Amino acid sequence: MLDRSGDKVRAVLNILIESPCFYAGDRQDLFYFLRRHRKEFSDFFEKMYGWQLLMDAKCARVYKGEWHNPAITPANRAMFNFSRRDECLAFMMLLEFFEQQLEENGMTVEDRHNLRFHFGDLLHHIHRRFQELFVEDAARYSEEHVRAKVVKPIMPELEKYRFIKRIKPPDDLVASVDEVIYEALPALYHYNTAALSRMLPELQGEEAP
Repeated sequence: MLDRSGDKVRAVLNILIESPCFYAGDRQDLFYFLRRHRKEFSDFFEKMYGWQLLMDAKCARVYKGEWHNPAITPANRAMFNFSRRDECLAFMMLLEFFEQQLEENGMTVEDRHNLRFHFGDLLHHIHRRFQELFVEDAARYSEEHVRAKVVKPIMPELEKYRFIKRIKPPDDLVASVDEVIYEALPALYHYNTAALSRMLPELQGEEAP
């Protein structure tokens, strides 16, 4: 494969390590090349790095199971990682919202278009879930608190790591914050909400920041 398509092989390898996720829409020709030669790339990453190549119809990424340089502490690693309790919970609630929306709209990763949603609908879902989880502290988790202190702060990180994408409205349309439309990007399919939800009892027991 390297002899026949060396330039494509190098391009795919570079793309896979330049960002957490490689989407089909990024470079469709290279994504399809990776899909055709998935086994060869998978074997390469496993043999040379001990990494796993994960791939579905829209997204490919390599998974690194452990860090080998002890001098690079968790605080110094350039990676997607929420550390505060409410941020972690909000991310899990986003995944829960994503799965519910997929089910309601009959969508799967095989669909041509990605799910789109209004910010206000996501906010409503997360606010309701905080109210359900923290009944005794419900007054603290008002909708305005959840909006300003929980949801809005995580949105830039979710955009930076390409979990969601804000859709620019037409120039002649004035939309409120709640009417802003986001696109749910394919990396969200790679997270198991059921597995993450097992962390809820532990997170609920932590002190609120």
